Amino acid sequence: MSFEILQALSLTPPDAQWFGLAPAFFAIAAVGFFAQLVDGALGMAYGITSSSLMLGLGIPPQAVSASVHAAEVFTTGASGISHGLVGNIDFKLMWRLALPGVAGGIVGALLLSQLDVSWLKLLVALYLLCIGLLVLRRAWLWRVREVQANGTRSLGLIAGFLDAIGGGGWGTITTGSLIAKNHAPHIAIGSANAAEFFVTAAIASVLLQSQGLVHLQVIAALVLGGVLAAPIAAILSKRIPARAALVAVGALVVSLSLFNIGTTL
Repeated sequence: MSFEILQALSLTPPDAQWFGLAPAFFAIAAVGFFAQLVDGALGMAYGITSSSLMLGLGIPPQAVSASVHAAEVFTTGASGISHGLVGNIDFKLMWRLALPGVAGGIVGALLLSQLDVSWLKLLVALYLLCIGLLVLRRAWLWRVREVQANGTRSLGLIAGFLDAIGGGGWGTITTGSLIAKNHAPHIAIGSANAAEFFVTAAIASVLLQSQGLVHLQVIAALVLGGVLAAPIAAILSKRIPARAALVAVGALVVSLSLFNIGTTL
């Protein structure tokens, strides 16, 4: 997808529009729908999908994080409400992630323009590769295990920081790590998604003060698709069998990790 889509959003003649909107708007909304469907059902991948789209549209990398987080304020809010309605949230776990995550996200957003994070992204990708392989091993040797509750606040702090400086990654880090600590997949996914709303709102508020919003129609399209997908994704997360969810999450974490390792190297 290229910069021509931005032109299509503003230059499409009225007789070629649907409900007053260019067809490109609905194409971007479809991407937002798919990204949120995956993110809400498996707890990750919205950021990398939507960030890739924004970069493909020709938006400068410095503005991508602010724009993606602006859209995610709405999509994570819808996702959190949807997960809450179907019983996927452990609220104590959510707050243990959210409060440190907000602190880490604000610090990361303030330091975003001053850090060279290429080496850090490689370390995170290697960590997530190990987490993904551990989740797949748990799926292979499936049995109900005792939850390991330690380190949740540190996890939120680190995930919030890395999410801010990398333009995404909260879901991959938190959901993968929580499942590796034996939390039920739907609870890990729902709690991490709900906590993400607070972290994303904090990061977006900092980034938007310095960078502002860009391409509002693109953001609106991503929001529309994401909000529509959120309730469906929450129901899928609740109904997917635990072992199948472990396989899906583990495979997705490994795939994203290998992709990030490849792009970093």
